[in-house]
Amino acid sequence: MVAIGSLEVRWIQGFTNSTVHFVDNDTVCYTCGNHICFLNLETKSKSLLQGPGRGIGAFTARGTSGIFAFSEQRLSPSIFVHVFPELHMKNELKGTAQLDYTSLALSDGGPYLGCCSSLPDHTITVWNWETAEPICTQPQAGKDVISLVFNPMNWLQLCALGTASITVWNIEKSASLHVLKPCVVQLPATDGSLAERSNCQTYTVKPPHFGQKIPPSTISRLEGNKAENIVTKLTSGARLTPTAICWTATSDLFVGCAEGYLFLVNPENLSVSVLFNPTTPDVAPELADLRQSSFQDLTLNKNGVVAVGKDGVVQCMQIKGTQIDITQTWQIEETATAAIYSPNYETLLLSSNTGQIYVLNSIRSDKFVKVLDVLSGNFVAAAWSHAKNLCVSVRDSGELQLWTVDGVCLGSLTLQAEVTSVACCPIAQYAAVGTTSGNILFVDLNREQEPRLVHQVQLYHSPVDHLVFDQEGHYLLTGASDSHIYVIDAKPSKKFSIIGYTVVPGPILSLSTQCVRDGEQVKVLALCTRQEGNNHDSSLLTLLSLPAKDLTGPDCVDRHGCLSPHVLKVSTYEVTHPLESCVLGVSEIFAYCHRKKTLQRFQFPQDTHGPSSPQVLQPELEVKGHPLGPASLALSPHQLWLASVGQDGLLCIRETASMDRYMELQCHPCRLAGVRSVTFSADGLTLLTAGCKDGSLVCTNVRIKAGEAGVKKSAQYSQATARFLKNIFNTENPVLVDLPAWRQESCLGSEKPKESEVSSGAETVDVSEQDESSNVLLSAPPSHPTWLEGRRQAVMEEENEKYSEKKENLRKTMRELRGAIQEMLCENETLPANERLAQKEFNLDLEDQRHQAAVVEQEVTRVRKEIEWEILEKCYLRDVLKKECWDSVKVKGRAIKAFHSEREVKNYPLKERTEKEVKELRKVENIRKIEMAACTKSSNTSMLKEEEQGEEDNTAEKAAVSGSFSTQFGYSNPHIYDQFSLNTTEQRINQIVLLQDVIYGIKMAFNTEFEGLHRQKVQELNRVRERNKLISAILLELDIQQQLWEPSLTVSEWPERLLTVDDTEIKSEKCLTPEQRKEEERKKLEEQRRLASKEDDCRDRALDNMMDGALEVKKEDILRMEVPPPELVLTKPEIQWTEEEKKVYKQYEKKTKDLSERKEKYRKLMETEMKRLQAATRDATKKFDETLTKQFEKKIKFEMAVYQGKLQIAQLVCAVLLEEEMRNRELELMLKLEKLLAHKEELEEEVKLREEDVELFHETYDTVVAEDKILDKEFRKEFCDVPAQIVDHLYKLFKRRPRVQKLRTQTDNNPNPFRDQRLCGSQAPDALGKMLKAMEELDAPENKPEGLNPSIWERFCLVRRTKTESEQKVKVKALALAEMQAFLQKRRDENEAAEQEIKNLSDERESLYKEKNHAQINIMVQVVLKQGHVSTADVTAEDSDFILLHRSVVEELNKTIRMLGEQKIASMVECKDFRKGTMQLEWEHKMIRAQIEDLNTKARDIQTLRLSEEQRDYLNETDREGLVSKQVSTLAKTIDFQEMTHQHNVQKRMKEIEHLNKQAAKKAQRNKILEQQHPGMRVIVAERRHIHDSADSEENLAATTEDSFRVIAQQKKLKDFTRAQMEDLVFLESELERLRMRSFPSLDQLKHN
Repeated sequence: MVAIGSLEVRWIQGFTNSTVHFVDNDTVCYTCGNHICFLNLETKSKSLLQGPGRGIGAFTARGTSGIFAFSEQRLSPSIFVHVFPELHMKNELKGTAQLDYTSLALSDGGPYLGCCSSLPDHTITVWNWETAEPICTQPQAGKDVISLVFNPMNWLQLCALGTASITVWNIEKSASLHVLKPCVVQLPATDGSLAERSNCQTYTVKPPHFGQKIPPSTISRLEGNKAENIVTKLTSGARLTPTAICWTATSDLFVGCAEGYLFLVNPENLSVSVLFNPTTPDVAPELADLRQSSFQDLTLNKNGVVAVGKDGVVQCMQIKGTQIDITQTWQIEETATAAIYSPNYETLLLSSNTGQIYVLNSIRSDKFVKVLDVLSGNFVAAAWSHAKNLCVSVRDSGELQLWTVDGVCLGSLTLQAEVTSVACCPIAQYAAVGTTSGNILFVDLNREQEPRLVHQVQLYHSPVDHLVFDQEGHYLLTGASDSHIYVIDAKPSKKFSIIGYTVVPGPILSLSTQCVRDGEQVKVLALCTRQEGNNHDSSLLTLLSLPAKDLTGPDCVDRHGCLSPHVLKVSTYEVTHPLESCVLGVSEIFAYCHRKKTLQRFQFPQDTHGPSSPQVLQPELEVKGHPLGPASLALSPHQLWLASVGQDGLLCIRETASMDRYMELQCHPCRLAGVRSVTFSADGLTLLTAGCKDGSLVCTNVRIKAGEAGVKKSAQYSQATARFLKNIFNTENPVLVDLPAWRQESCLGSEKPKESEVSSGAETVDVSEQDESSNVLLSAPPSHPTWLEGRRQAVMEEENEKYSEKKENLRKTMRELRGAIQEMLCENETLPANERLAQKEFNLDLEDQRHQAAVVEQEVTRVRKEIEWEILEKCYLRDVLKKECWDSVKVKGRAIKAFHSEREVKNYPLKERTEKEVKELRKVENIRKIEMAACTKSSNTSMLKEEEQGEEDNTAEKAAVSGSFSTQFGYSNPHIYDQFSLNTTEQRINQIVLLQDVIYGIKMAFNTEFEGLHRQKVQELNRVRERNKLISAILLELDIQQQLWEPSLTVSEWPERLLTVDDTEIKSEKCLTPEQRKEEERKKLEEQRRLASKEDDCRDRALDNMMDGALEVKKEDILRMEVPPPELVLTKPEIQWTEEEKKVYKQYEKKTKDLSERKEKYRKLMETEMKRLQAATRDATKKFDETLTKQFEKKIKFEMAVYQGKLQIAQLVCAVLLEEEMRNRELELMLKLEKLLAHKEELEEEVKLREEDVELFHETYDTVVAEDKILDKEFRKEFCDVPAQIVDHLYKLFKRRPRVQKLRTQTDNNPNPFRDQRLCGSQAPDALGKMLKAMEELDAPENKPEGLNPSIWERFCLVRRTKTESEQKVKVKALALAEMQAFLQKRRDENEAAEQEIKNLSDERESLYKEKNHAQINIMVQVVLKQGHVSTADVTAEDSDFILLHRSVVEELNKTIRMLGEQKIASMVECKDFRKGTMQLEWEHKMIRAQIEDLNTKARDIQTLRLSEEQRDYLNETDREGLVSKQVSTLAKTIDFQEMTHQHNVQKRMKEIEHLNKQAAKKAQRNKILEQQHPGMRVIVAERRHIHDSADSEENLAATTEDSFRVIAQQKKLKDFTRAQMEDLVFLESELERLRMRSFPSLDQLKHN
């Protein structure tokens, strides 16, 4: 790379996130893009620091020392520590993070920095940033950590706030070793209830039939930390979500939650106390506001806690215990997300995500002041207004802002729309803004503080992606995704009129212009994507040439506004690879290819081609571009520099001539999508870049090397352009100023006439006419039509007005035709069916009819397809369910119901056994055969005993022992194990398989009987149906209306009925396919032919006429027979009858009577038959019900046998699972034990190392203490040349130390709540510095004793300073030793805890072994007992302690009891005899005890006799003469030694007397000399005392007072001490006398001696 210069950031605007920190009392810092901004709250001045990488990650600062730190955004990022205001880097921390850091924190107690990395390691590390060394680290500790906060009172505590957890990390220190130890805070539940801390649980094993208490991790078969984490999450329940934390002056933690809770945490014992619960009903009225808001942040001040809530509410709370009082409340405009105090705690700062910073200085005011408002949202684009050299920026929220060259915001305008692009006009002071709704807004910028909207036009229904002015301000060109390019007159005098539009072949990706001043042309280059054939491997370049003159002629555009070909010259070029962006030069094109990651330059060909034959362009030059694309390009005004930006955040400027020389700058972070847009200023030396998602706008200056011609050419071009455009600007800008402000009403008013015209045009159409043409005319335009739609509407209205007469004639003709057709339709309805025409034949517009039919058919096809898919889905679901639940079932589930009751018996639905199950059964049976063959030996005695038992007892015992009634039914498997021999898991599993086979056999046997009974019911139903037919015939003959009882099979008895659908169940009309319709028509035709052929059948017609259509003669119906009356009855009255006629009438009466008797007999016969049939039906059904009742009772017994077998299986499965769980628990305990043993070994090694370190350090400490004592001892030797009196005074000064406490600020006016910080070992150098600084006051010459030589005083000060440093060194060593000992003690405690845990695990493992063995021996047996075989004394007793024993065991036990009873009686007789002798011995014992008491009384009297020590020695001595001689010799030696010592002392005293006499002579001579000097010295002393008293009288008085007070206090202390010692002496004397009396020898001791 050959650099042509450099780029430097001039200013930056924006606000990336809400993290704001103080770096001193007046300056705050925050991140903006790839930079850190420093804002002085007093002067509002800014300074910048550019990030070293491609972005800034985590960020923190410490205002007390001016240190700030941040991480970079790249792989294996580093942490950079800088100092303010120099902005120098103190150190670079290279950690183990692979991707990013989530949080940083600086300590107030030393040069320490805490950081937390993200995926994949999640490591928390504490650094010493001065040495760039990590002091401690903990991997996999910060998975959800979002914030780290050091304890201001103790840097050895670090709080990690997670998304759902709070962890306090304690840093345990031992010399240079540091260890992180976590303390996890148990958060309260969502209802505010406090959770109990879970202790180490011990799992006990209950008897097997009650189940075992096993940990969930063992049951789930999970291992390691994963199991514990999952179980913890499952058992912990929902917890509160912490959002804010704050350390207190007592090292406690305030925690605020998103749910509105506030609680206090003690990090020492991890106790949690809820201070505020928003769900409590009895909340104080002044705390009602806290209910509605969650805690965004917390910070501590002297008066309490400042809480930041939602909706801009800030409250100061005073907390005393659990009582909360709100002392002050503020309301700000936006919702604050962070709160922080300045280092001096005078300024409170609030920041929000929307870019506002508020400051409250409690000393000056009690209101928040907004000091920064950069607004929110990302910058979309920016442009330079060349007239006044202003910068115009727009955000995606619709905020337009004006900036000076120095980055000062002059004014803003809210456009109330989402914007996409912006461009500034070179001939007037306005900007054009494109929106997402397709509008273009024209904003007047002449009044910089108050920009105004002067015009608005809508061109698209899609976002306006591109806005470009040509260099001379002739046109404004727009582009969007709909391929339309609009040309707008840029002159305000033309009212921003739209000249026309053109269409390019594809969506527009890039749009650029080039004004050719000599040729008076404006060239426009549009980059489009190819749409033909969806070929995305190539791009199209469309070059448009427009004349620079006014395009206002009628031949420039057509009626719809499209530019004419003779005005707009179009050339199309094709590039074989896809391009993302391009820019047009004078005779070349610069483009970026994202696929190749290269910048390319194309040269225009000499000849041009039309759009029909695009020419292929090949790149003339290709250089490496941005690695992350797509990239955007911009050409400088003088065409010499090409700027490119991409998603990598780099700004790169190249020379257009060679493109290999460039300069670059990281303007925006790479991870936030880099740069969105770039633009040059008029002189080409300043660029504006807008970030894509970082919300920053960066202004960059171009610094060209000396000797480069680019700067000169840029200046010349800028000046020439300004001169050229000056006249036009002076003409057009006043017109712009005079334009009125645009209002929404004016926009609506301009659109309303068009809408009214459209509506009036629509009213001319007859609404009753429902043809297609009327529907087209009535289609309403969109609510906000575009300019093109309005133009087309105007053309349409013009055509309507032009051809209105013809249209009216056509409408009149159509109305006449409609009336004629309506008459024909009415007439057609009155015609016969064979003459009637179909309605479709009256349609005149066959084409429209076919179109409507096609539309209907298409919709029908769509709906039919949807229905078919739905039917197919349901059919598939039906098939799956049928296959799984019906076809796979061998025996379908059905029931049999009783005829005369609700009793019902169901069978057992059974599936076919799978091949796997059959193989498993055969395998188990073969295993059992082998086992039974191996165990064929049995004792003859047992066989005889079994034969002696009766059959009933044998059967009952088998049923009782086997645990099921299956043996009684004969459905037992011969290979089943004995219940008492099921000891292994394999045997239990085999027993389960055999029991399942037994259950299957029982069910199959019952199902066989059930099928027989079911067939019997079907037969019975058939018989009942036949009887009902006969009864129906009888009722018909008897003419009796009676409802017959006709039983039938229900759905449960005939389940196959559910799978079939009858036609009666279908309520809707059946939809037939064309094939089905043809089939139905074919069947109808066949039926018609069959009926037609029957009409001419002679045989059938003859049979109907002769015998009523029956071949058999019907039996005569007696009940319907009637005797015809004689004719005379009807013709003559009875008076006119003759005798013959009367006889005939009598015969008629006789026949009538006989017929009635026959009818009565026949009726009785039929009634009897009917009753017989009904009785037969009733008896048969009752008999069947009885049979069903017996089957029901049998079903109950079968159910008992089945449930007994299932119970056995359940118990066996429980036993198998229990054994498996115990085995898993055993493995889990072994793994835990191995881990604990390994951990214990590590702890033991750690303890050994720490013990060695403590021992070595203790030796060093002893050495330092010894050296310090030596300095104290050698003080007098150091000043042996000084008189003793002065040495004593100097020694007092040597012991004197300054009062360091007075150096601390203890005033109550200090607002810092953490002013009393606890000193740590790391702060000892600071303490030494303070001590040495205080010693300078004591070393002052004023404190020198009178008459002391200055050299000696300097030497004394040096010795005292050395002593002070030694004492401080001893203190430091003592603190370090205490820390090391505490660290060692903690490791020992951990080792003991590990030993205890290992012991607990070992005990638990042993207990598990015992229980496992017990479970294998203590087998659960299922016993079937009859009622009365079990009896207990306690009715409520449980059977958990019962034991099953054999009868022989009980009999043997009874025999043993009888034998022991006889032995007990014999022993009782023996005891009675022995008791007599015992009573006699007791009487003798009492007598002897009385004698002993008398002797003890006498001995006590003898012991009270007192003897001296000499008497005791004399009495104890046996050799009295030897003792006397020994005393005599001792006294003689003592006398000789005293005489010799006396002679020696006499000689010594004589020598001292001689020496004192000599000194007395010398003193007398010196006194004479001093007496001579005394008067002069008295004068000098008096003068000096006068001077001293006059100068320092107050100081001397204070010193004298203090000395006097010290002497008085010392005397008082001595008196108190003396009094206390006297009391102690009196007490000791009395105690001595008491002890002496107690130890005085007695006579009995002498006797024993």
